[in-house]
Amino acid sequence: MPCVILIVMAIKHYRDLVAWQEAMRLVKLVYRLTMNWPREEQYGLTSQLRRAAVSVPSNIAEGYGRRATQGFIRFLNIAHGSLMEVETQLQIGFELQFLKAEHLEKACRQLRNPARSSSALSSQLIAKHRAGSAH
Repeated sequence: MPCVILIVMAIKHYRDLVAWQEAMRLVKLVYRLTMNWPREEQYGLTSQLRRAAVSVPSNIAEGYGRRATQGFIRFLNIAHGSLMEVETQLQIGFELQFLKAEHLEKACRQLRNPARSSSALSSQLIAKHRAGSAH
């Protein structure tokens, strides 16, 4: 638990985390991209993709709120898994011709930002946790 406090002392709220901010941008992009998808997909792929996108910043926020290093790392890993789910579902949308190639490319570029920042945060937490456990 003290490890999270060391890392996030400058962070007053989960909204200050770059990973969360990037994930929120991804959510907005996913909603814009799926706005005109076929109506029959409203409760299918559209809903599933939007829920997966929403789960990324949600899991980052929940992990931060746990105030325990291992819990935070676990939720960052869940967020990373959700990013892979979003990428896969965007690819499916492209394959089904709901999404243009340039929109898929833009979304995949945007997806890399929260993936990198959450991975870096997770690595920092793991390193701090190991350093704290060594004492």
